[in-house]
Amino acid sequence: MKALVVYESHWGNTAAVARAIAEGIGADAQVMSTREANAAALEGTDLLVVGAPVIGLRLSTEQALENMRVKPGSEKNPPDLSHPPVRSWLESLPHGTGGAAAFDTRIRGPFGSAAPAILKGLTEAGYRPIARPIGFTVKGSQGPLRKGELERARQWGTELARALG
Repeated sequence: MKALVVYESHWGNTAAVARAIAEGIGADAQVMSTREANAAALEGTDLLVVGAPVIGLRLSTEQALENMRVKPGSEKNPPDLSHPPVRSWLESLPHGTGGAAAFDTRIRGPFGSAAPAILKGLTEAGYRPIARPIGFTVKGSQGPLRKGELERARQWGTELARALG
């Protein structure tokens, strides 16, 4: 089974969750940022899992990332803006037929979600959902992840592998 976990991450939290999900899926699962996950990397994917942080109560936009770039005080702990947002990446996603799942990282509370929009984009590209969208919680806008979230992500990865068969 070819499994690929693709992420957008600005302070490392979503990337850490992506790696934990891949560990749960199995040793052959690959993890890539949206910059690395090009059409060649996606070819023949049986399971595509995609995740992003919630920015501005939803899946981030180019404008939201530009606002992060120029935000006063960001020079102390600057976000990693070296890869495209998942929203843009989904717009150029080649057609696929494998299974799909989506996750996000978010602050606890009614502060929005990104995973449903990700799963919708994957479905529109031909992938078939195998799990409900899921969120992993961070403490504050830059993290760190709440205790137990990486273990929960590994478990979810294991469940995804089972669901795909």
